[in-house]
Amino acid sequence: MKKPQQPLSDWHLHCARRTLFDGGVIAYPTEAVWGLGCDPWDPDAVERILELKQRPVEKGVILVAASVDQIRFLLDPLPQELQEKAMANWPGPVTCLLPDVDKQIPDQVRGRHSSIAVRVSDHPIVRALCETAGFPLVSTSCNPAGRPPARTSWQVRRYFEGQLDWLVPGKLGNNRQPSRIIDIVSGKQLR
Repeated sequence: MKKPQQPLSDWHLHCARRTLFDGGVIAYPTEAVWGLGCDPWDPDAVERILELKQRPVEKGVILVAASVDQIRFLLDPLPQELQEKAMANWPGPVTCLLPDVDKQIPDQVRGRHSSIAVRVSDHPIVRALCETAGFPLVSTSCNPAGRPPARTSWQVRRYFEGQLDWLVPGKLGNNRQPSRIIDIVSGKQLR
């Protein structure tokens, strides 16, 4: 009887975890496109991602988590109604804008916004990375500004050859478009 294949080997998880804890930047497959990630509380790592993407800090970046428990600290200060709206979309390819009431997320991640973009992923590799790290990760599309997001590891290498600290192997999910973004306060879909 064949053993079921894990989405990521223990060795790959160990290397990704070590890279994140050492302040590194990783590339990894998500639901629709490849993402760049790091520890959101490491200002140097976040700055590297912004520089790689040529992305202004004012725009902010998304956080991705393995479970609602990983972002509970952002949900708890919110009214129950808003918590329920967000949780109704997870896990899955929906990013919710959550008010960062207690300013728990660094400005560099939040950008000029008073809310933070958060997704609880159902992609097995994203979940495994967040679980092994023990915290949500920065998740932003893997591409320089003005270029299409990477959809293959080859494209990741082409964009950022020698500039990333770890490339996590794996396949994209089945989505053709990046995650929808919903503002849970207004209910508006922004993407």
